[in-house]
Amino acid sequence: MSAEHVPENDLLALLRRQIDADSRFLVAYSGGLDSCVLLHLMMRLQQQLPIEVRAAYVHHGLNPRADAWADHCRRQCQLWRIPFEVLTVHVDARRGGIEASAREARYAALRTSLQPQETLLTAQHQDDQSETFLLALKRGSGPAGLASMAAFSASGAFRQRRPLLNMSREQLACYANTHQLRWIEDDSNSDERFDRNFLRLRILPLLKQRWPHFPSAVARSAELCAEQEQLLDELLAEALAGMCNPQGGLAIGALRPLSPARRFALLRRWLASRGAKMPARDQLSRLWLEVACCREDAEPSLLLGRWQVRRFRGDLYLLPVMNSVKACVLAWQPEIGALPLPDGLGELRLSSEKTGACIRRPQRHETVTVRFSASGDVHIVGRQHGRHIKKLWQELGVPPWLRDRTPMIFYNDVLIAALGRFVTQAGQPESESGGWYVDWHLPGEGDE
Repeated sequence: MSAEHVPENDLLALLRRQIDADSRFLVAYSGGLDSCVLLHLMMRLQQQLPIEVRAAYVHHGLNPRADAWADHCRRQCQLWRIPFEVLTVHVDARRGGIEASAREARYAALRTSLQPQETLLTAQHQDDQSETFLLALKRGSGPAGLASMAAFSASGAFRQRRPLLNMSREQLACYANTHQLRWIEDDSNSDERFDRNFLRLRILPLLKQRWPHFPSAVARSAELCAEQEQLLDELLAEALAGMCNPQGGLAIGALRPLSPARRFALLRRWLASRGAKMPARDQLSRLWLEVACCREDAEPSLLLGRWQVRRFRGDLYLLPVMNSVKACVLAWQPEIGALPLPDGLGELRLSSEKTGACIRRPQRHETVTVRFSASGDVHIVGRQHGRHIKKLWQELGVPPWLRDRTPMIFYNDVLIAALGRFVTQAGQPESESGGWYVDWHLPGEGDE
């Protein structure tokens, strides 16, 4: 599209084609020009179609004017009769710098705010695509990085659309002025210390002055890169599925005979399929050399942002970064109520449905605690002799990262059970009817 005025009906028709498959939307509304135009268009479209539109402002706490901006967005949504909420986030600049950390916090908040069947709408446009492409070029990215932003992306139940991606900023400004829209000018957008601002203020104007169609050419290149990545996805999908176990682990032995190019392509797709950010080439090299190819008795790991790659019994596993709970000791009175566990490990509860571990009830002099580590020999039900806890974990096939995250019930200082793994002889009930059934309820599990 050219930089001249685009009639509203044409824009609405374009938007309608972009979102045709969905009917419930959450607009990421910062109050700036781009999101202001997007929200106005969605408001107009809502007058024509049976769709539902909400808006959310993400409050990063980085600018002293952020409260005033949130109020502006609230008033605008009230005027347009659009439900609105403020999402407050904490930005830790130590995690990859302010730009990357703010973006990660913003998307995490928006994901959490999404209601069932809602699609997230964001207002990136053609000039944003050029900036993203140039940033990827600066990082030395391959086709996946150069594909930049997709008009539609999905991961599990999460769906995101960028319906303005083929519009220039000049066209959006023309629309906003025609409709007398009021938007916020973020003063941080003029800070050239940030790479994206430097490209927007210094580099892209020169490129567009020399080559007016530079943004549209970049958009075509990004689309071609995306097509190549999609083709590779399709060609490698079957091979990748055959290399993964039911727990999502990737077989190292299946990767060894492959060429580095094919191996790295499979590793990238394995990581992406589980939600990890696309790694740089040197990170992939470290993953292969330091994790996959290290000695058999080691317990290697590699951090990739908020993820870690671990190895166990010839397979690679992608796991979230976990906080240690090894030192936690939690007092519990099971008959009073459920026990919340730390670091997102769910909760323990007594089960009336006879699910979970069956253990004896404590005697009056015994206090119940839940811990995440044990030492020494353990005598489990069904065995005559005891075995050291470390050897027992190995025998049961429990990965190292789960050994200190499995809730273990103690009566006083006596180990009674490791939930989901074993019951000790000291915890065996005289009869099933006389015991407790303790259920470990993990996050995301539905109640029957």
